[in-house]
Amino acid sequence: MTSAVATQFLPVVATASETREFLVTSIHDVAPSTQPTADKILADLAKCGVRSCSLLVVPDYHHQGGSMQDRRFVDWLRDLESSGHEIVIHGYFHQRPRQARENVVDKLVTRFYTQNEGEFYDLGYDDALQRIKRARDEFRAAGLSPRGFVAPAWLINDESERAARDAEMEYTTRLGDVRDLRSGEIFPAHSLVYSVRSSWRRATSLAWNATLSRLLKNKPLMRLSIHPPDYSHLAIWRQIMALVRAAQNVRTSTTYQDWIADQRLKGTQ
Repeated sequence: MTSAVATQFLPVVATASETREFLVTSIHDVAPSTQPTADKILADLAKCGVRSCSLLVVPDYHHQGGSMQDRRFVDWLRDLESSGHEIVIHGYFHQRPRQARENVVDKLVTRFYTQNEGEFYDLGYDDALQRIKRARDEFRAAGLSPRGFVAPAWLINDESERAARDAEMEYTTRLGDVRDLRSGEIFPAHSLVYSVRSSWRRATSLAWNATLSRLLKNKPLMRLSIHPPDYSHLAIWRQIMALVRAAQNVRTSTTYQDWIADQRLKGTQ
């Protein structure tokens, strides 16, 4: 790894910590329509000591209109970014139209696992590149500095990942890992995430994340992914807050971009 690649993030790296273990809390599906809930989530996280989150912002959430055209929303994002939070590009529309002749696997992944939101699941390179570059340019024009790209539901194919790299994104994430698009390094790190669409999904999520959090206890990076609907379910939110409080006792909160920067610096030592 070259020193130029390793230090590319230096202007945004948070104060270095001697702690070897970290927590990245990400808030997904951030858009004007979800801003009020996202604001409440941020407030609760701050009370637990988490003041640096990765905010996954959708440029045109479900075709509701361009997020960067909402001045109050953009001002809110700028304030958050200036206070240490990270703005991440999260798809473009966060929707995938159903395709003709889908096989069983495609249907399970795009309909059962996620409700037709796997936008980059099978998107071609050209379309993926166009959407990511369009989002990047819109965010930059609004005064924001996105470094990462995360596909909706983490469903990103190889062509879309290549497009993200060619669109000058520094990293992406999948459900089970974080990927440095500059160095090519892949860091295994499974995310805690909840599904709240039905009572059985909520019950399963509570049991699974309680177990997974114990399995990840000694891992160098813990990832907690929060979606706005999580906040509306008391049992889910109580567990999220308990996980955050427990993690804050032994981990340093950071963002994806700063964590990647830290890994790059370690690679040069």
